[in-house]
Amino acid sequence: MKKLVITFLLAMIPSIVTWTQRLLAQHVRNHAVSAGHECLSRMSPSSVYRLLNAHDLQPHKVRYYLERRDPEFDTKRAEVLCVYQQVEYIWKNEELKPLCDVYLSYDEKPGIQAIGNTAEDKPPVPGEHPTIGRDSEYKRHGTLSLLAGIDLVTGEVIGTVEERHRSREFVDFLKKLDAHYSPELRIQIILDNHSAHISKETNAYLESVPGRFEFVFTPNHGSWLNVIESFFAKMTKQVLRHLRVKSKAELKQRIELYLQEVNANPVPFRWKYGFKFVGTVRINSCKFYRVQLILPTSFTQSLLSVVRFCFII
Repeated sequence: MKKLVITFLLAMIPSIVTWTQRLLAQHVRNHAVSAGHECLSRMSPSSVYRLLNAHDLQPHKVRYYLERRDPEFDTKRAEVLCVYQQVEYIWKNEELKPLCDVYLSYDEKPGIQAIGNTAEDKPPVPGEHPTIGRDSEYKRHGTLSLLAGIDLVTGEVIGTVEERHRSREFVDFLKKLDAHYSPELRIQIILDNHSAHISKETNAYLESVPGRFEFVFTPNHGSWLNVIESFFAKMTKQVLRHLRVKSKAELKQRIELYLQEVNANPVPFRWKYGFKFVGTVRINSCKFYRVQLILPTSFTQSLLSVVRFCFII
């Protein structure tokens, strides 16, 4: 009997988005006879509560999940985690930092709004109002995009604020990275599958600097694997959420000032989740730390044998 009632309740949820036990009980009573369940025609709200609670069901609530749509999700995830595992090894062996390649986590933060006040903010006043007072109306001055990459080893954030985030701006960012780091080092970048990252213009630039960059793409709908997203969340909380400016130029200045302050005392983001998945899939090729051959040959060879971080199963 209980199974019948639960099936009936879940199958006949009304079209109301947010409903109550009273509304659901009323809906059951109105449709019980026509559905062939006359015994439910006297359903009460308390009965609805007891039945759903007994089976730990909350059909009036919505909990979101992310559908896995990338058939190569496991492989791509392992490749990203391999990079983090490699960086973790560098952190544990300080002497490797000046010798190894560059590892970056990159993404764009588009649509940063330049919002201005229509009246001056009021500072907190004891005995009157404990918080900053702000008029609820505001002005929109436009939006900007932040293109940023965080060095996974040093914690330095390299960013540029642009009007848009097309292939042209992405290539300019790559050129900025090329000028920032020593030309002997390869720059390995974790990034998503945005069209600007795989465009003809981007590929043309990569071909002009062979071996300089290596892209490691996150899976589709897998941006949560990208460390830079944590930095963007921190930046939003500390700066952008309540920021008021008079123009887009001021917004750009404030963002650049924040990046300068972060880089004055950089803190690396250490990834800890999911290293167990690295060994569960077959990676296309083994990867090694690229170490500049500025050490004695015998020491370099032994070092290379130690820092191998990814194995073919």
